[in-house]
Parts: sequence; structure tokens; C-alpha cells
Amino acid sequence: MAFDFKKEYKELYMPAAEPAIVEVPSMNFLAVRGQGNPNDSEGEYAAAIEILYGVAYTLKMSYKGDYRIDGFFEYVVPPLEGLWWQPEPGAIDYAHKELFRWISLIRLPDFVARKDFEWAVAEATRRKKRDFSKVEFMSYHEGACVQCMHTGHYDDEPATIGRMQAFAAQQGMKFDISLQRPHHEIYLSDPRLCAPAKLKTVVRLPVTKR
Repeated sequence: MAFDFKKEYKELYMPAAEPAIVEVPSMNFLAVRGQGNPNDSEGEYAAAIEILYGVAYTLKMSYKGDYRIDGFFEYVVPPLEGLWWQPEPGAIDYAHKELFRWISLIRLPDFVARKDFEWAVAEATRRKKRDFSKVEFMSYHEGACVQCMHTGHYDDEPATIGRMQAFAAQQGMKFDISLQRPHHEIYLSDPRLCAPAKLKTVVRLPVTKR
């Protein structure tokens, strides 16, 4: 059976509805940076998702071709993630999505080295005849965070974030949101197929001791 990150690392991908503190280790990702409203079907975000998955599936299916990745095992492509911020540090105005800056992410298995990533970008470019050069190999160590499962529309997240902030304060901690440690979301539902009220999103925010 293929390795599934959501099942093997439930503390990171399947948190409870109530906030909890989690220590997030260093991980490697495929990443694409951009800006603008993620709901714009012709915008940068939609294009970023396409090329992210193009490289992700090139790596996943590499074992069916001639290229060999040391230590490879079959796995389920991890869920889409996003780091989000706006020009005003630490504040997100959901009414002005055109101000968003973001990094879209897909986690890489630990056995994927930079040389394997570079092969996948070149291979996806060759096979699909489009530009994948915006996809980066990114290492990210998030550290201490408060997180929980948000169920519902993305615009309703402020209520969940308020509960997270209150919980962090009870634990003697406070939000530590910055350009280096921004607002983080992990998308467990496909908004094209799921009713807005049932969308499941992991919301993760960095914290530090008060």
C-alpha cells in the first residue's frame, strides 16, 4: 500500500477541531510564489497549482520510467498547502484578496534530493511542453505552532483564528506571525467538489512564549 502522509503523520494533517500546540519539524517542499486573488481563474494562483502538481506527479510516477530515485517508495501525493500574508504584517483582510502574497506548497518525501527535483522540472517541461521554472525546492522549519481543523468556508477562518489565539494565550504563548513564519493552511478538501460548509482546512499559526 502506498505511503500516505495524512495517515502516517496525523498530528500534522488531521488535527482536532479544538486548537493544540504542535512542533513542526523541518520539511522539503515543492513551492511556487505569487500574489493576487486565489479565486481568480485566470490569475497566478491557478497557474501555480497546475505546475506544482505537474512536478509532484512527475516525481511520484518516476519509478515507471528509466529515472531512479535513491530510496524511492510508492506514496500518495501530499495535500496542497499555502503560506499567506498581506502587505500589513500579521493582518489578513479577507475582503481584499487581491492583496494576498502567497507560497503554494506540496510536501516532498525525504528521499527526494535536489538533483531529483531538478530532473522532475526538466522532465515535466519536456513532456508537457510548458514552463515549470517557477517551481522551487524549498526547505522550511516551522517550529512551534498552534493549529486546528477549520470546517467551513475560508472566509469564516477569523472565528477559528480567534479561538486559536485565546488557546495560545492560555498556554502562555502568543502568535509569532512574520514574513519568515506566515499564516499556514493545508487543504484537505477540493473546493471544486466540496460544499463550502464542509471544506476541511488545517489552519496553523506560529507561536512563541509570551
